[in-house]
Amino acid sequence: MRADSNWGEPPSLTRRVEHFLSGAAPRQSRPNHQRNPDVIDLRRNDYISLSGHPSIIDAQIAELKGGGDNIYMSAAFLSESTMQRAVERKTAAFLGTEDAVLCQSGWCANVGLMHAITDQHTHVYLDQFVHAGMWDGARSTGSSIHPFRHNNPQHLEDLIKEHGVGVIVVSSIYPGNGLVCPLADVADIAVRHGCELAVDESHTIGVHGRHGEGLVSALGLSEKVSYRNFSLSKAMVTRAGMVAGPARIIDFFRYESRPAIFSSAVLQYEIAGLAAALNVIQEEDWRRERLRANTLSLRAQLANSDFDVLPDGSQIIPILAGVDGDAAEFCAALARNNLLSTVINTPDGSVTNSFVRLSVNSSLSAEDIEGIVDICARTRTQRQSADARQRA
Repeated sequence: MRADSNWGEPPSLTRRVEHFLSGAAPRQSRPNHQRNPDVIDLRRNDYISLSGHPSIIDAQIAELKGGGDNIYMSAAFLSESTMQRAVERKTAAFLGTEDAVLCQSGWCANVGLMHAITDQHTHVYLDQFVHAGMWDGARSTGSSIHPFRHNNPQHLEDLIKEHGVGVIVVSSIYPGNGLVCPLADVADIAVRHGCELAVDESHTIGVHGRHGEGLVSALGLSEKVSYRNFSLSKAMVTRAGMVAGPARIIDFFRYESRPAIFSSAVLQYEIAGLAAALNVIQEEDWRRERLRANTLSLRAQLANSDFDVLPDGSQIIPILAGVDGDAAEFCAALARNNLLSTVINTPDGSVTNSFVRLSVNSSLSAEDIEGIVDICARTRTQRQSADARQRA
């Protein structure tokens, strides 16, 4: 191998890599605190704390010990009698849709949905903060893409009036900033203009609704929403994704979505875990109640400590980085004080507009929440003092 390790690289790649390695590009802090019992971990999306639930673990173990008939091939070849189809039908019934299809990941669900329902003749209206998989899927089909300002129904409607009928794509909760989509307004626009509406419910399935059916169901909008797609690695603690909608389109998806066709099927033990998770989500409503209480409490206490957070909102709470806006540094400082958070970089990629994200879960105690607020306030004070010393 040549000594100059970047030999043969395109100049554009070299520039991008050197920009990243220089530290100019924001990157995630990765503190190694997993085994420290004093650490509070708010990085995970396990909102209702199902990770390690005995019913889910037992179902997975039973399938593994039983030597389940794993199908190491594309799910397009699965018959109607498989466990996967049974769980898909069970999920559809849970959501109140005609059918559902299991995908290898949330990314595959998002990209695949766009493959199935859009082409070069389709106008696609995407909220600017919607998941990257939706953007990439729409781009790959040659769709006419029209981004609209985040959570701005009026801008969406103006674009539809200008360009015509198409597919609207939003998230019910946006994981970057934790904001809730004005779904009722968006759904009314879709109906008024004859558009299809696809809603990414990754961060609301298991969290919202009477038994965790998601925000679309909770708001009574099921009849106005064409497709619901979501990752199962959030509240459902399973490594897969799902798309739900009309039976004829879902069946078409299985043979038209490139991720569905050209990826191997989800393994049987994972499907068994998903089936068990669906049961737990519907049976243990107290988990959602506890999550809601924890979210309200943490938001209120952070606001009382002069952090710029809304008093009500989703279980995802963004807080500004503090003195200089360097979210990576603030995240690392929080970790040194035993609070693990996530760095979120805004679409413009600038360090000064980044923040840290706290993902609330149902297993937090009142003492944990008080500790979180104390750590955030203490870390802010420490950084303010360090900044003042540096200026002096």
